[in-house]
Amino acid sequence: MSKRLAAPRRIVFVATDLAEELDLFGSVSAFRAANRSPALNSPAYSIEIVSGTRTAAIAGNCGITLLSNGSCFDLRGAIDTLIVVSGEHAHQPHSKELLAWLAEHGPKARRLVSICTGAFVLAQAGLLDGRRVTTHWSRAAMLAERFPAADVSANELWVRDGPVYTSAGVTAGIDLTLALIEDDIGAAAALEVARGLVVFLRRPGGQAQFSVTLAAQQAQTPAIRTLQAWLPEHLAEDLNVQRLADRAAMSARHFARVFRRELGDTPAAYVQRLRLEQARWMLEDGSWSIERIAALCGFSDAQLMRRALKRTLGVSPGQYRSLHHASPA
Repeated sequence: MSKRLAAPRRIVFVATDLAEELDLFGSVSAFRAANRSPALNSPAYSIEIVSGTRTAAIAGNCGITLLSNGSCFDLRGAIDTLIVVSGEHAHQPHSKELLAWLAEHGPKARRLVSICTGAFVLAQAGLLDGRRVTTHWSRAAMLAERFPAADVSANELWVRDGPVYTSAGVTAGIDLTLALIEDDIGAAAALEVARGLVVFLRRPGGQAQFSVTLAAQQAQTPAIRTLQAWLPEHLAEDLNVQRLADRAAMSARHFARVFRRELGDTPAAYVQRLRLEQARWMLEDGSWSIERIAALCGFSDAQLMRRALKRTLGVSPGQYRSLHHASPA
């Protein structure tokens, strides 16, 4: 069931010039989709897009010029959620006027959010000091080096530290927005939005920016590539080398040799990493018992999964869930 808010919550997006359009539009689209939920009698959000300059125009990174609702400097009244969006040039110095405005108004908002490289803008305003944060993986080291007062996590989709939320790149901003929607008006509404946008509901903040299949190099042999796509949907099954070789139409010995040459791992180790990744996601989600997770991920019992998780991450399934299960705001 969706929660009903007494009044629409004011969401303000501040976009710098050369902002990444998808970072902005993905999150805006999710909030607007939430407003269309049939479970709500009235919109949950009042959404404004403003520039970080004195004009209403925002030059996008992909060449689109957006005529926004105005300038951030003309805003009046309380802001519930202030979201900062920038682009590939976010690490460059921003105007003192914008940074001063953010330093004044950011702490007054109930939630302060950055999407992708927007973290650099918040950091320049001094708003990430002492906070645990994230950004796009390719810029995380730079953020950590330039702003040592921030505790930068390089491999999480999004991070919450008190009222400050930061996300990784592009579609991770949608994951974070879905989490905000769920906190505001409930899981059912967030699920409806996710289905409308054809995205997952919802990848937890602690999930890695790269999945096993994205991090691994893609095989050159078509049969191995096809197998890579097939494996994540069949983790609960017996995935011994002979069965995988049969699917690839190879002998077991030749299959194992080709697999390791092209993916840099043995079939067994690759499957184990997929199973652990799926188990981590399910533990983070919090909807399944540890025994059920072990069965669905292809571990013969919960104790085997426990040993694998402990060996890989140094924690038990229960400890991992306690550390990473998303809790309401």
